[in-house]
Amino acid sequence: MTKSTDTAYDLVVFGATSFVGQILTRYLLETYGVDGQVKWAIAGRSESKLKALKTELGPQATAIPVILADASDEAALQSMCDQTRVIISTVGPYALYGEPLVQACVRSGTDYCDLTGEVQWIRRMVERYEAEAKASGARIVHCCGFDSIPSDMGVWFLQNQAEQTFGKPCRDVRMRVKTAKGEFSGGTVASMINVAKEAAADPKLRKELANPFSICPPEHRSKTRQPSLKGAEYDKTFNAWLAPFVMGAINTRVVHRSNALQNARYGKEFTYDEAMMTGRGTKGRLAAYAITGGLAAFFTASAIKPTRWLVEKFVPKPGEGPSPEAQKAGFYDLRFVGRTEDGKTLITRVTGDQDPGYGSTGKMLGEAGMCLAFDIPADQPGGFWTPASLLDGKLLERLTSKAGLTFEVVETR
Repeated sequence: MTKSTDTAYDLVVFGATSFVGQILTRYLLETYGVDGQVKWAIAGRSESKLKALKTELGPQATAIPVILADASDEAALQSMCDQTRVIISTVGPYALYGEPLVQACVRSGTDYCDLTGEVQWIRRMVERYEAEAKASGARIVHCCGFDSIPSDMGVWFLQNQAEQTFGKPCRDVRMRVKTAKGEFSGGTVASMINVAKEAAADPKLRKELANPFSICPPEHRSKTRQPSLKGAEYDKTFNAWLAPFVMGAINTRVVHRSNALQNARYGKEFTYDEAMMTGRGTKGRLAAYAITGGLAAFFTASAIKPTRWLVEKFVPKPGEGPSPEAQKAGFYDLRFVGRTEDGKTLITRVTGDQDPGYGSTGKMLGEAGMCLAFDIPADQPGGFWTPASLLDGKLLERLTSKAGLTFEVVETR
């Protein structure tokens, strides 16, 4: 069953007054206008804040419809779902506030996307609602921000190129963050702290978080040991030192789920990992050790109640973030190295033209919602998808034509 197109709106931005929600709302307004070919609305729990947002956005925003709904109000969430085909949610941490909306979307057959990076929550949602989503036709797509669209679509692009060039996919792919300029969002930091808190109290969850296939269907596993960078290491491909990449924990799992949902298109023994380059020589090595130590200290402090308050005091709060000028000054450059079983190598590059956690995330999330609303065939089954497995080349075209991303081949050998 697919939801009727005879709804008041094509999409609704839920949590429009959050920091990323404001960026997303401005992006949709500037890119698609109001009351044109795209019918959309903003939603949240505070009417005064939603009105203030419209005022801040200027005269053109006056016509944006407003829907009032609290993340815990089932009736209001159901009413919101009844009015639209797609909901984009920015209300996190999702493990604390996200389930009622997912449930409402699943039961109403409403398509949904968000920017969560909380793997433990995604697994719970899949276990609780996937069968119902398949029955209702709701397409649920998590991780549509910096985690995990550049990684997920970057691997999808590389494998497309490998199939065209080598006639086969790459069995092993490594993503390396070459450069990036930007800040962590307050919502992302809050989610990371919540994951550390949950894991500290639940040994079963700690084991699950260590499993690279934790959000894959149970039958999708690999006998090949998955690489996982735990400390500083030297990368001969790029002649640079590496440190763990904090987003790798969610990105790797999304990429593996994409592989599973595409019937192991990348191969049943496909391996994938992520890391960040810290430079060459002594300076690069010291930076790699410093980042490794800093990440370990952050998660240790976040997991322990006496020190958690100190972490929360000094990191960005949800709703806080850089200025529009700082967002536009941000960027990122990711490199993907793929190797086939017989040793052929392909290197590709993905770039974004704004701060990864804010400006670029807002644009990617918006285009994921637009892709759900306008590009996915009506007969595409419901269920819990990933950006690459459901939105694939249609999203890639939107990302490159509208959202400031580039995907290109760097080297083939």
